[in-house]
Amino acid sequence: MLDRQYLREHTDEVRAALDARGADVDLDRVLDIDDRWREAKNRGDELRHERNEVSSRIGELKQAGEDEEADEAIARSQDLKADIAAVEERADDLEAKLDGALLELPQIPHESVPEGADESENVEVRRERFDDLRDLPDEVTPHYDLGEEMEILDFERGAKTTGAGFYFLKGDGARLEHALIQFMLDVHREQEYVDVFPPVPVNSTSMTGTGQLPKFNDDAYRLGGAERDDYEDDDLWLCPTAEVPVTNMYREEILLDDDLPLKHQAYTPNFRREAGEHGTETRGIVRVHQFNKVELVNFARPDESYDRLEALLGEAEEVLQRLALPYRILELCTGDLGFTAAKTYDIEVWAPGDDMDDGPEEGGRWLEVSSASNFEAFQARRAGLRYRPERHESAEYLHTLNASGTAIGRVMVAILEYYQNPDGTVEVPEALRPYMGGQEIIEGHEPVGESAVGAGRKE
Repeated sequence: MLDRQYLREHTDEVRAALDARGADVDLDRVLDIDDRWREAKNRGDELRHERNEVSSRIGELKQAGEDEEADEAIARSQDLKADIAAVEERADDLEAKLDGALLELPQIPHESVPEGADESENVEVRRERFDDLRDLPDEVTPHYDLGEEMEILDFERGAKTTGAGFYFLKGDGARLEHALIQFMLDVHREQEYVDVFPPVPVNSTSMTGTGQLPKFNDDAYRLGGAERDDYEDDDLWLCPTAEVPVTNMYREEILLDDDLPLKHQAYTPNFRREAGEHGTETRGIVRVHQFNKVELVNFARPDESYDRLEALLGEAEEVLQRLALPYRILELCTGDLGFTAAKTYDIEVWAPGDDMDDGPEEGGRWLEVSSASNFEAFQARRAGLRYRPERHESAEYLHTLNASGTAIGRVMVAILEYYQNPDGTVEVPEALRPYMGGQEIIEGHEPVGESAVGAGRKE
């Protein structure tokens, strides 16, 4: 969240930054609540000061034998006590409203972020590996059709067991997913990331600390037990990203200067209520309700966080470099920044199976597989994440950063399409072969069950 003092002293700058974001927030309402809260706090201080003076006089008056005046002072002290209680209650109520209003304000973009209204004005920084593309079939089959033909993706049974937006991986599809997870973890261990295996459910305090609540309440899966009388609501949510539990590991703690930069990686399944609006976004595994991801979370000194952001970007894109997948880097404009981010780079891999409007000259489409972001002190202030520069100095808010390292399902889409052969098989990227027992080609499997007879299964 934004610092209250900064908001008061730099109101015009904050207003301009929110306008650049296109943020639909009532800043004047927040400032009005803050003014009324400070007035109530000041009034409370005045009343307490007066009561202290009256209390001191009571003893003096009794000692001087001025009983009538002492009784009047006692009565005044009681009135002041009631007034103070009323003012404090009002101040507490206003502070709660102020905290709630501050939680609705997005991060201020860093001065280097390009201005723009939406994603169409993001800035392409560079493209990688487009100068040496592998030979592709004349028509690349989209991953969702290829996966079903090869019997490694099963959307129908996923919908049957759980619902739309869920799917099964089978055989070599499941092996490829497991291989990608372990491969990514190994890459980032080489980059000196410390592994964390966090709880998957997270509480509301954790979700608020990283900015998922209250802004994205409708996008998350909440756990509850309304159908059982003996089951109380545990106040738990299914993890939308490992950023939530890993960042909150150190909530309300003070780290030491020697601890920083602190780099953690975590693999988790993730759950979000997101769905494509139209077209192929509703098909396949690009936009689903459950997906796997390796997340990179960094805790850094404020004066080093932007150097760390550049390094974090390189650490995430190394996954695609080793897999020899074509990709590009985008710098997000102000209108496309995430709620908590001060600056973000997106890494988008090229998937040639769908000839979308936003694809490169070679056709296909771009799939975001990582967003490398610096949140500065925005999350730290919400979660109470601090560090002590020197043992004798006051604790300060540190900076948090994160990036996907990377989104496994979307990388799988790129592999199934980019490494596709004319005969319908898929070549396993060389870097992944050790993780698949040396397997070089994915050929697929025969379907199972009576319904498969006559539909490709050999009798």
